[in-house]
Amino acid sequence: MKDYILIVEDDNDINHMVKELLCQNGYETAQAFSGTEALLYIEKECPAAVILDLMLPGMNGEDLLKKIKKENPQIAVIISSAKDGTKTRVDMLRAGADDYITKPFDTEELLARLEAVLRRSGKNEKFLKEDSGKKLRYKDIILEPEEFRVTVAGTEIRMTRREYLILELLMGNPGKVFTKSNIYESVWNEEFLGEDNAVNVHISNIRQKLAKANEEETYIETVWGIGFKMK
Repeated sequence: MKDYILIVEDDNDINHMVKELLCQNGYETAQAFSGTEALLYIEKECPAAVILDLMLPGMNGEDLLKKIKKENPQIAVIISSAKDGTKTRVDMLRAGADDYITKPFDTEELLARLEAVLRRSGKNEKFLKEDSGKKLRYKDIILEPEEFRVTVAGTEIRMTRREYLILELLMGNPGKVFTKSNIYESVWNEEFLGEDNAVNVHISNIRQKLAKANEEETYIETVWGIGFKMK
């Protein structure tokens, strides 16, 4: 795993929420739930950045930050903590933290702060260059437009051209609801005349293929009376 973001957070829900957010925005991630586990990742391959909780089992976040900055000062570290006191923030910044965000945080703010620390470390341009026009990511789905390739949880999925284009359309705008008319006109390049069976069949086929690779995950949501979006 190269140039990834390491999430160090012992709260399972928060850890998975941050992972999903970053994956949706094109970042590769790894998850650690303790300071010791985080060190194992770092020793194996240094991340580009670490999003670090302070209250961790075993080695706490303060000690982990000091160890990271002593041994790998090039790694950007964003502290993510419920501790909102000025002293804690100042102490962590003086200890080498590149930024500090207080829980509960706005997801857009976290993304902006991550982009900023990566930009300062010279890594953000590399992330954007690698992802732009090459790979599209959502949860554990990766689309590679140049190769017309789809993988889910590391398993390659064979799709027809139209199935691929529908998935690419939805993944390119994960928060947007697409009507059947939107999908039909974008993929078939024809005027939509109210016959939605073709779209329904293709969406059903995509869902079945994705489910074969990861049956525990739901990727496409039906918004009743409107259309579809990534879940």
